Amino acid sequence: MRRLPFIRDPNLLVGAATADDAGVYRIDRDRALVQTVDFFTPIVDDPFVYGQIAAANALSDVYAMGGRPLTALNLMGIPTDLVPPTVINAILRGGASKVKEAKCVLMGGHTIRNPEPIFGLSVTGLVSPRHMLTNAAARPGDLLVLTKPLGIGIATTAIKRGLSSPGLEKKAIKMMVQLNTAGPDLAEEGLVRAAVDVTGFGLLGHLVSMCRASGVGAVIDSSRLPILSQEVLSLIAKNCVPGGSRDNLAFANQFVEWDGVTDAAKALVTDAQTSGGLLLCVPPKKLDRVLHILKRHRTPVAALIGRIVRSAKPSIQVKATS
Repeated sequence: MRRLPFIRDPNLLVGAATADDAGVYRIDRDRALVQTVDFFTPIVDDPFVYGQIAAANALSDVYAMGGRPLTALNLMGIPTDLVPPTVINAILRGGASKVKEAKCVLMGGHTIRNPEPIFGLSVTGLVSPRHMLTNAAARPGDLLVLTKPLGIGIATTAIKRGLSSPGLEKKAIKMMVQLNTAGPDLAEEGLVRAAVDVTGFGLLGHLVSMCRASGVGAVIDSSRLPILSQEVLSLIAKNCVPGGSRDNLAFANQFVEWDGVTDAAKALVTDAQTSGGLLLCVPPKKLDRVLHILKRHRTPVAALIGRIVRSAKPSIQVKATS
């Protein structure tokens, strides 16, 4: 990205420089476009559910910026000689169901032949420039609240390997298809200072981008981490950890101070999530109102997992207890 030509534009409010969830471009004083794109290969066998997960994952970037999804376009690559039209239709219907749930308009899309199935969305949303959420406004003293449990990447790897129980698979799918609709309500009430959604780079990968963009550090209490299921811990013990999560841990070792943390906790905070939750920076005096809104949106969890601290560099301390 550093080698691409950079065009200065005063209306570009969020670009690639801060590694945020989406780009934001101002239209006028009261409105800005939020734009994102995301797609991936199947992580479950059910094509309809795969479409739902991929769509929820893409829509989440707009919610994480405090925006409301407006329009979406399908992006699909498919081996048409191997995948029948009924399966293709099921994937698209799954995605369309989540777009509809988000009160977003599906405008069409583009499909190519590809050796392996890929599916996702390009999504455009609207946000107020005064109320948008970015990863660059965290301040010392902010509390870190997470809205979905960790361990989804480990669970989906177990599903692929045939190691998951039906119950764990059901829990993982339920988490991944749930939309992060609380984002715009929190933003419009001015309750959250900064936010990201936790996806492929894991909790710590997204948090360190926030710390770097905001000029702060963070402390995480590993005893407060919400876990998808106790079964996830046994899967970690069996070394059922996705390759992306291992890469995340190697990266995290460059900026994390581990303080009495178990290997299982390290695996959780670096687990590569798909359609994970929102990580919110909340001023302490606004915590009660934030928790009320999260409850209203039926977020799976509203876990207070740490805080933002002063730091000369974007470092994170992960402690066994706070």
